Amino acid sequence: MIKKDYALSITTQGPTYPPSEVMDQDGNFIVIGRLNLRMENGSCLQEWGSALVSADSPTPEFGKNLPYKIIKFLDLNQLAAEDDKMLCTLPLPLPCNNYPMVFAPEQCPNFSGHRPSLPFHQAYIPDLRPDDGRKLCEPVYLSNWIKASGNLRVSTQGKLAKFEFEFKNLLPNSLYTVMALREHDLDPLEPSRPGPLGVPNVFITDSRGKGFYQAIMPNAFPSQKLPFAERNRIINVVVLWMSTQMSYGGAIGHYGLGGDIHAQLKLTAPAFYEFET
Repeated sequence: MIKKDYALSITTQGPTYPPSEVMDQDGNFIVIGRLNLRMENGSCLQEWGSALVSADSPTPEFGKNLPYKIIKFLDLNQLAAEDDKMLCTLPLPLPCNNYPMVFAPEQCPNFSGHRPSLPFHQAYIPDLRPDDGRKLCEPVYLSNWIKASGNLRVSTQGKLAKFEFEFKNLLPNSLYTVMALREHDLDPLEPSRPGPLGVPNVFITDSRGKGFYQAIMPNAFPSQKLPFAERNRIINVVVLWMSTQMSYGGAIGHYGLGGDIHAQLKLTAPAFYEFET
């Protein structure tokens, strides 16, 4: 058995487009993740950081990156009062989106119409009525979001990989899910559909934002000696706050990438290369 512990990092980002899965009330992306920065020669440099990014940023074809239109860099260690933004969902259709994959092919083959960006505490929940008892009733601010922390222990035995999570300071009384990011999911030539880390992939935080989750995955880390086309290893895990307060079976979300899933914790770079199942 091989075992290793990881500390998860705060984020608001899945892939680099849309730049974030969280917006402020002015329609700007709040990015905690890989920033596409413009170099002096006009090229694009990716660097982990935090910034407000304009929704008018250019959107390249999937698999490529262009410099973001950065409004302001954010210092999360000393967050200024004016930067402590109220968090909102992305509108539909998603702005700055180049991801070609349908997240829930049996549930939502296409979305036609428009849905506005909404504050997290007022986010769209299907079929919700005012007297049904929404639990998250207060605005969520960036200062609340960045308090979250999570630890992951990964262990393997034979063909099985066990993932054990412990979380603190997530949003209270909320439904979260965990997704597995695999090697092919961001392949610009033939992307695979990101999927859950176990089914059901759900946990609910307590009133203090504590939570636990565990999954045992079959053959999560096939040999790296296999040709790339014959393997699809898990290379990251992402903890998602679900603004719809729903899970979607074998899909990670109905609309994805800020429409109903909102990444809050993940590893900052691909990992798990020491494991083989």
